[in-house]
Amino acid sequence: MVGGNESSVTDFILVGLFPEFQHSTVLNIVIIFIYTLAFLGNILLIVLIWGDSRLHTPMYILLSQLSIIDLTLTSTIVPKMASNFFTGKRTISWIGCGMQSFFFLMLGMSECLILTLMAYDRYVAVCNPLRYSIIMSPRFCMHMVLGCWIGGSISSFIHTVYPMHFPICGSREIHHFFCEVPVLIKLSCEDTSLYQLVVVVTSIVLLVVPFSLITVSYTLILLTVFRMNSVKGRKKTLATCSSHLTVVSLFFGPNIFIYMTFTSSHSAEQDQALSVFSNILTPMLNPLIYSLRNKEVVAALRKLMGKCVVP
Repeated sequence: MVGGNESSVTDFILVGLFPEFQHSTVLNIVIIFIYTLAFLGNILLIVLIWGDSRLHTPMYILLSQLSIIDLTLTSTIVPKMASNFFTGKRTISWIGCGMQSFFFLMLGMSECLILTLMAYDRYVAVCNPLRYSIIMSPRFCMHMVLGCWIGGSISSFIHTVYPMHFPICGSREIHHFFCEVPVLIKLSCEDTSLYQLVVVVTSIVLLVVPFSLITVSYTLILLTVFRMNSVKGRKKTLATCSSHLTVVSLFFGPNIFIYMTFTSSHSAEQDQALSVFSNILTPMLNPLIYSLRNKEVVAALRKLMGKCVVP
């Protein structure tokens, strides 16, 4: 095993992102650039929301939580991937692999629930506006956000500790650029069919059910919007909801494919491509999608720029 010390016996080897790709250096530089944009974009969005009192509403509180998840999620994956590639040391310790898997799952599961809450928030705002301030009270909103983080943490802990104890009899090479449950399961020489069923059931609960609830919410929203008399109100609602739907599609689509069909014969390259799209590219696009399609965020950005320019 790489390293030649006792601890390396339990180390895993991360093969990396598309190891057979001829221009892998260029690819990794592009990924780092995307990560930098994602990190800065989400930091800026958080600063705008927390710094402007007009954005201290349930929708923007949830959006700030989404940005926190996105910048943390990318930071869980990209720095280690880049370090391994440019140093040539492609190992990750057993503990390091477990921690990376835990944070990745916790953040991913929390994002599923946060996106569902965002859809519910828009549903109440559009379909039941007179009771919006009562239903989506700051107290209720904070309790729901806390529930998302706790639920994601508990589920992630279970799905990290259990598969990390599967025996590995052969190669410890992970054909991925980070530690992920479906890839770790494939290394085990033990029958994991029962646990694979548990993963599918969990995926139904945390991916399919939230996605279905979001779809129903936006269907009801669209039906309500088309009955609006105000053209201005209709355009504003459609702009906000289209932004949310774009984010939902970019996030849920690849993850449903990965986790609902991970026992199928799709290749490691497919998994890597979908992971890059869902976990690196999407966090970069989210701040752009919300800021460019949202007048309140644009106004907060202009206000901040004005403060920076004017002494």
